[in-house]
Amino acid sequence: MSAQAIDINADAGEGFGRWSLGDDAGLFRFVTTTNIACGYHAGDPTTMRRAVSQARDAGISVGAHPGYPDLLGFGRRALPATDADVIDYITYQVGALQAIASTESVELTHVKPHGALMGRICRAPDLAVAVARELQKIRPGIPLMFAPTAAFDAVCSEGLPSIPENAADLDFDADGINIVEPRPQPKNPEFVAARAIDMANGFVSTTAGPSIAMPVRSICIHGDRPNAVAIAATVRRRLEESGFVVRSPFTKVDQQ
Repeated sequence: MSAQAIDINADAGEGFGRWSLGDDAGLFRFVTTTNIACGYHAGDPTTMRRAVSQARDAGISVGAHPGYPDLLGFGRRALPATDADVIDYITYQVGALQAIASTESVELTHVKPHGALMGRICRAPDLAVAVARELQKIRPGIPLMFAPTAAFDAVCSEGLPSIPENAADLDFDADGINIVEPRPQPKNPEFVAARAIDMANGFVSTTAGPSIAMPVRSICIHGDRPNAVAIAATVRRRLEESGFVVRSPFTKVDQQ
């Protein structure tokens, strides 16, 4: 029997202009997929290009990480917006990153919503389906990466490409949706790694008490956490020690 594969993804490119945030190059040594900010919650053209080229050189998969137009709140505040607004926000940001990535000989592998926008999509099946459909107009086959929820099930039922993921360095509510921290604090890498192993095995504990199913193919480590690199290194080591093969879902096995 072959070992079970699991992906580790990290949000990156989240600086802005002269302000840097996170150690993208350090993270890219341990993760297999990255989601790059597209300018709305963080990022700018130069930062986006740098993150794309660093990810390419590290040999990891590159996706877009669109959020609400909320630089001040880092996209972690729920903003008033119609569903049509949300679709336009995402289309605009994916297009911007896709243009930069193409000049670096990188093809985007996926789209993962950020912060409060992720939470909204996870709780709105009709919106999730609409977003996934819109992505197919940008590039047929590109998947929407987000949490396994009723919204995720709706996308799957429509036959639209999708990848189930969730973050190991955040707590979970009773619905299996990450509880967003406005300002991430350092976390114990071993604690996060233990949660990642649970998630790789298909379940997770919630703040409500009981464990719930968490059938993910990718596990997120947030790049803006102060000790993100140490967490990513520990998560990868512990997953591999537990018998998992850590690789991107977008990488062919014969490329390993």
